[in-house]
Amino acid sequence: MVKNNLSNYKAIILAGGKGTRLYPVTKEIPKPLLPIRKKPIINYLVDLFREQGVKEIAVLINKEFREDFDWWKRRYYPKNKIKIFEEEKPLGTFGGVFLLKDWLSSSSFFLTNGDELKEIDLNKMASFHQSNQEPATIALVKVPHPQDYGVVVCEKEKVKEFLEKPSPSQILKKFGWAGNPPTNYINSGLYLLSPEIFNYLPRYRVKAGYTVPKFTMIETDIFPKLVQEKKLNALKFQGRWTDCGTWERYSGALRKWRV
Repeated sequence: MVKNNLSNYKAIILAGGKGTRLYPVTKEIPKPLLPIRKKPIINYLVDLFREQGVKEIAVLINKEFREDFDWWKRRYYPKNKIKIFEEEKPLGTFGGVFLLKDWLSSSSFFLTNGDELKEIDLNKMASFHQSNQEPATIALVKVPHPQDYGVVVCEKEKVKEFLEKPSPSQILKKFGWAGNPPTNYINSGLYLLSPEIFNYLPRYRVKAGYTVPKFTMIETDIFPKLVQEKKLNALKFQGRWTDCGTWERYSGALRKWRV
């Protein structure tokens, strides 16, 4: 495997969601700042990138929590290249990334959800992405109940089907039976994307002379297009992964995750 210089890559952490499934706590504290083993969830993601050589990191937030994230950066990462970008209003899991195009400067970049704990060899992911030369690579993880997440069916390294939290009727329609999906591999919420990915954004709106991004979900608005064109690749990994998006999952992370 060719060793990549990950300092050439940038990383974006999505931290702008409202965290409604963890109300009322997340009305006061942004979900990525909730603690696991005395450390905010987002710290595990920042450290994942920094420790493997990614030097420039952006955090995309909801503007109402700007003060909280400014405090977080001052406390934990005062000397690191971490930029905080605000969304004036929710733009989904990819619409807000448009706001970072100038900062990305045509480089390939990692994109991750901000409410998950994960361990993965980023160099391996970069080598895989580079060798396949497609706009997007998804990191997959195996779980016991895949229908609760984005189910990913592959044909070798190509994604054949991408179903976001499929209902029994969707599973029946796609695969011919009403049981569990035909795979236990799901979208881990970590992607490596090439600049070409911006060609798949819905058309922007122009308002008062400015280009305004539309609300866009990468899982439902972009990935299905890439699947149709056979341009979405997937890499299965064996590292730890924990979703913290509900009280049950957050409690599980508190019990099981070790620093």
